[in-house]
Amino acid sequence: MKAKKRAYVSVYNKERIVDFCQYLVEYGYEIVATEGTCKVLREAGIAALSAHDLTGYPEPLGGKVRAMHPAIYTGIIANELSDEQLRELNASGAQIFPIELVVINLYPFREDMEEGVPFEEAASHIDVGGSALLNAAARNFMHTVAVCDPDDYDRVLCDLAAGVIAEDERKYLMYKAFAYTASYDALVAQYLSYSLKIAFPKTLTVTYEKTQDMLYGENPHQRAAVYREPLLKEGSIARAKQLAGADLTYSNIHDANAALELIKEFDEPTVVVCKHCMPCAAGTGSDLYEAFERAKRADPGRLRGGILAINGIVDARVAAALRDTGAEVVVAVGFTPEAMTELRFQKAIILLEMPDIRSKVQFSTFDMKKIYGGLLVQTYDTALADGAACVTARKPSDTELLALEFNYKVVKHAHSSAVVIGNTGETLGIGAGQSNRLLALRFAFELAGERAAEAVIASDSGLLTIETLEECKENGITAVIQTGVPEKKVLRLCDKYGIAVVCTELRHFKA
Repeated sequence: MKAKKRAYVSVYNKERIVDFCQYLVEYGYEIVATEGTCKVLREAGIAALSAHDLTGYPEPLGGKVRAMHPAIYTGIIANELSDEQLRELNASGAQIFPIELVVINLYPFREDMEEGVPFEEAASHIDVGGSALLNAAARNFMHTVAVCDPDDYDRVLCDLAAGVIAEDERKYLMYKAFAYTASYDALVAQYLSYSLKIAFPKTLTVTYEKTQDMLYGENPHQRAAVYREPLLKEGSIARAKQLAGADLTYSNIHDANAALELIKEFDEPTVVVCKHCMPCAAGTGSDLYEAFERAKRADPGRLRGGILAINGIVDARVAAALRDTGAEVVVAVGFTPEAMTELRFQKAIILLEMPDIRSKVQFSTFDMKKIYGGLLVQTYDTALADGAACVTARKPSDTELLALEFNYKVVKHAHSSAVVIGNTGETLGIGAGQSNRLLALRFAFELAGERAAEAVIASDSGLLTIETLEECKENGITAVIQTGVPEKKVLRLCDKYGIAVVCTELRHFKA
């Protein structure tokens, strides 16, 4: 048996703490614990000493400042004190109880936020003392071991069994402790900025939780992982549940998120298809099967390699139509048992369940893009065609208006310059990501073919010029929606050709 050492234990998450402390006792540790943890340990037969018994100081205010007694704090950093400092403390009569191991996890403040606990109550639950002690132990890493994650209990016990905790291991546990408390503080700061509706804080403190490692990144030689925002409870692809298929890649998630952002524009049964983060087809219908068939017909590749977002429950009929299409990922509200029977053994199709797929973008999240050495931050584009008005003599028919609205939702999510040709509830041709809008228009016409006759066009910015208008006329386009009002000479030709034009001051450039 080794010489007795002291471990300080204060955990909100008591998972495996009894087993861990039993081993600590076997390795020669005396356990000092805060009241709640001490009670659990004693009930399990572990002779734990309460912090009150050690210091002779009660735990006031419901234990909120139990950790801040100088005897406990000084004990954690005692091995770092100089001989002169120790002599001063002894001369003052101060108690010092050296502590070699600190096991702390904090009150789960995130749960209060997610449950909508009133601000005053949530603020009172912010763990301050635990963070201070954990940081002190981590800072004194060569003398005091800081443990904050139950997943690390086994590795610590293995080191104790071997008789030594190596410097690299101590540095790892130091990193875990500081990352843990930094994330906790960042979460509180996020909560406060959202509560106060501070759109762009002077210092942007954010924290994310890893949900899973990816099979690989954009390319097989790149590593990748998925993280999620703790404050965003619904509507995120990072929270989707995988039901079947191969391991996900970075591109799977990236593409699925693009499809998800587009599907959020629709309330009616809708299926959208994305490839390389680009919409390539969309369809709505009276039911999901009709929407699926329209999207499949609109996709030039007939879904092969596509990422599908479906804002409903996939049934056996849709599942049967999905088989052998070559679709790569399907994210939907859910899948019926019959649909799962059809698809679960289709290893080429990854199935993601997302019951909250219809939820809209929340104020509490930003659109962020990492740049080398920095971060671009903006609010999400949640507008559509506010203040849109017809600027031609001929007004769009009700059918044309529905078609314009549908295709404008799609063009909003296509990479600029973007043009979408379509009818009500069905895209026919999508041209996007081109160096100019004329090229995008011609590419969209090439995909739409003869079906462009009697269709409408949506553009994410200004489209109509003399040249583009002539091409619209030649291909039989009947109505256009775009940003900004065309020149008067263009409008006169629109009236001559009977093409209705609707304009909005909003634009939807997308990089």
